[in-house]
Amino acid sequence: MTDSPINVLVLCTGNSARSVLAECLINDLGKGKWKAYSAGSKPTGRVNPFSIEILKEKGHSVEGLRSKSWDEFGLPGAPKMDLVITVCDNAAGEVCPVWPGHPSKVHIGFPDPADAEGTHEERLAVFREVYGMIEAKIRRLIELGPERAGEV
Repeated sequence: MTDSPINVLVLCTGNSARSVLAECLINDLGKGKWKAYSAGSKPTGRVNPFSIEILKEKGHSVEGLRSKSWDEFGLPGAPKMDLVITVCDNAAGEVCPVWPGHPSKVHIGFPDPADAEGTHEERLAVFREVYGMIEAKIRRLIELGPERAGEV
């Protein structure tokens, strides 16, 4: 057994909401034993402001969060991933790059809160709901371990 954390790459198309929420949850709930990164196949270039708001509300640090391309994680010197998780159906259906080390892959889909309409509070309520869904799945993932990620 190694002391190295379990590296997880969470993918979505835009890397602005679900993947960012999951990244923060894995990093916080994983307590140093898990290290998460997030990226997108077509990154929006900014983290959704509602993602930032809900993460702050839930006590997560938002320092350094950014919307980035999954290409970064295929470059020399990128962290070697143990597990790649897609959180949106679009990213799950795309042809992913070949990741160094050939990590396990799993799809855990969630509705896109960025599609929410209405007032600020109504949209924030959708982000809270999706955050709760992601949190439940991430807790289960950490409990089961990466070898059983497909059971989440």
